[in-house]
Amino acid sequence: MLIRRLYEREVITALDDTKVRELLNPEHDLQGLVLNYSLAHAMLKPGEKSLPHRFHEASEVYYIMKGHGIMHIDDETAEVYPGDMIYIPPHAVQWIESQGEEDLEFLCIVDPAWKPDAEELV
Repeated sequence: MLIRRLYEREVITALDDTKVRELLNPEHDLQGLVLNYSLAHAMLKPGEKSLPHRFHEASEVYYIMKGHGIMHIDDETAEVYPGDMIYIPPHAVQWIESQGEEDLEFLCIVDPAWKPDAEELV
């Protein structure tokens, strides 16, 4: 049985400038995971925003857990709140802004699994 505790995972700064804790990634885990996606917890402080970026071949899903933000995907913009799921297609330019008084926290699911060379800043 594999259980990961968020508070035990190292916080890293992702390419897009969000603070991320990777929970599952078959590219980095040596546990013999059989899955095609990766899962990470991301956070932005109030007023922060991720840098515009895109994945070359991967799609991504954000699930908003806490806070309030504005999601940008190509030419579309929408407010997002806890309980919202956002699908980001491959090749789309995307970024998210944290609004309000509390941290914006969200899960990121990337399929196929995230790799450092799979995304680029734009």
